[in-house]
Amino acid sequence: MAFLTNEKLTIVGAAGMIGSNMAQTAAMLKLTPNICLYDVYAPGLEGVTEEMRHCGFEGVNFTFTTDVKEALTGAKYIISSGGAPRKAGMTREDLLKGNSEVAEQLGKDIKTYCPDVKHVVIIFNPADITGLVTLIWSGLKPSQVSTLAALDSIRLQSELAKHFGIEQSKVTNCRTYGGHGEAMAVFASTAKIDGTPLLDLIGTDKLTDAQWAEIKQRTVQGGANIINLRGRSSFQSPAYVSVKMIEAAMGGEPFNWPAGRYISFAGLDHVVMATEVTITAAGSAYEEVVGTAEEQAALKASYEHLVKMRDEVISLGVVPPVEKWAEINPNLL
Repeated sequence: MAFLTNEKLTIVGAAGMIGSNMAQTAAMLKLTPNICLYDVYAPGLEGVTEEMRHCGFEGVNFTFTTDVKEALTGAKYIISSGGAPRKAGMTREDLLKGNSEVAEQLGKDIKTYCPDVKHVVIIFNPADITGLVTLIWSGLKPSQVSTLAALDSIRLQSELAKHFGIEQSKVTNCRTYGGHGEAMAVFASTAKIDGTPLLDLIGTDKLTDAQWAEIKQRTVQGGANIINLRGRSSFQSPAYVSVKMIEAAMGGEPFNWPAGRYISFAGLDHVVMATEVTITAAGSAYEEVVGTAEEQAALKASYEHLVKMRDEVISLGVVPPVEKWAEINPNLL
């Protein structure tokens, strides 16, 4: 049975719906036989482990623990969904304080128990901030910590495919950048509809300006729509996409959707935000985002929204002021 690696993958928050789906997806993709499931909720954690055993995955050794030291010791890859879930009527930003504190502890635990971890994917909201907080306290390099942002771009792809009545895979290079939240910047200049640039279609009878505005709004509200339809926040899509991110970090197929990453370009710095990222075994590499003047303005506005959230976390004492970050993590000079 060929696995991508034999190194330890730890899934944090494994008793939840996202975590349990990540466990199943990682096993189905044959990432590693060494999967550790961690959560503080023991009955649910044991239940997930039993379910995974009942799947009969050949060669996979699922272990589970409520002890963070046991969970993280020896881990080379981590995916964490270990924050409070978003509920009906909530924005991602509503989760800021509590989940930032969760991220602070995770970062400190990584530094203590697995400082030689290779890659960490953070998906609990607000992911841009929780990813930043984890990075600061973990001492890892920016290329080693990624956050889930691709969902927004994939939701844009889905909305465009539904509008044009074509297969989703024929809508290519869809991109949203900036924050993974209500203030995300939805780009049109990158996308193509079955080979035709999206910009050539906007403002025509095939996609009126009003229709495009509606598509952008549905993209931004994609997560809220799932809550309205299913009565709970998304779990299958974030689980799958985050496992594909860690698969790329393990040396599998490169991940070429946008991802959240610590960045510095064009006056945008000291934040984690969705940008043009490629994840490989070497880590996450990013490129400067380029778009139309309107798109660049939207990106700057999204960045400024993230800065306000970052500064709020600083005011709460979760992380120190920006100028002191390098004292905790020398990789953030």
